[in-house]
Amino acid sequence: MAVPAHASPLERIWYYMFRFICGLIFLFLIFPIIVIVPLSFNVEPYFSFSEGMLSFDPAAFSTRWYSQILRFGSADESQPMSWALWSDAWANAKWVNAAKNSFIIGIAATILATGLGTLAALGLSRPQMPFRNLIMGLLISPIIVPLIISAAAMYFFYSTAGGYLEFLGPGKSYLPMILGHTALGIPFVIITVTATMVSFDHSLTRAAANLGANPRTVFFKVIMPLILPGMISGALFAFITSFDEVVVALFLSGIEQRTIPRQMYSGLREEISPTILAVATILVIISILLLTTIELLRRRSEKMRGLSPG
Repeated sequence: MAVPAHASPLERIWYYMFRFICGLIFLFLIFPIIVIVPLSFNVEPYFSFSEGMLSFDPAAFSTRWYSQILRFGSADESQPMSWALWSDAWANAKWVNAAKNSFIIGIAATILATGLGTLAALGLSRPQMPFRNLIMGLLISPIIVPLIISAAAMYFFYSTAGGYLEFLGPGKSYLPMILGHTALGIPFVIITVTATMVSFDHSLTRAAANLGANPRTVFFKVIMPLILPGMISGALFAFITSFDEVVVALFLSGIEQRTIPRQMYSGLREEISPTILAVATILVIISILLLTTIELLRRRSEKMRGLSPG
């Protein structure tokens, strides 16, 4: 949007100054994330820019730390890139196992959080719901209460849940982590679905009921298609929360359930390696893709509800 022709000199100065300030704030927020990307290609095992990198010497850059993701913890870390390495990495590599754990726990927690959060949001959207504001505050409290307090409470409440699945083997149960991450993801689903329900026309459900549709048909044929963008957005937020969470993982996960954030935390304490930067770069790319998807769904939801031009 250009400066209006009728703008005064002070308005023109503020126009450009405001954008300059916004640019500085954006740079302040994004610069620490951008820095790790070139550092992940450092040929040296350091967390700093070498002289060669600053002079853009091609010999100072390498993808060795990305290949180390597949090699660290594998049976033979020196073997060349081949199908044997991929097979070995899938079975033994610590970063690959951490990624598998993150996806297993994240997907399971997302499914539970989306189902429970959507049901809660549907109940909270009804005008006759008693103590609606109080219940809403209680349901979104996991994102308000300090995470270390929530993690400690989850440890005492959810850690025993793994005992019911000990037949899988000692330390093999994902249940405590799934329950903990579900509790963290539900508030995001409630918030996004409730925001979608604000403009929902409840006369549609009454019309469907008058035409003979049962409650299940009303939900799947009328309600769900309209709130689906909000459900998907909430599910993505819940997945990102689970995928990036480390505090609850420190309390609830065993050695067999190390997620990527916990593996990164352990790597910083036990063995500092730029492999952590390579993994962080991959996570940044995944986060950007998920946030882009959320934005596209938000625009689609607004277009469906008539809040933006089609």
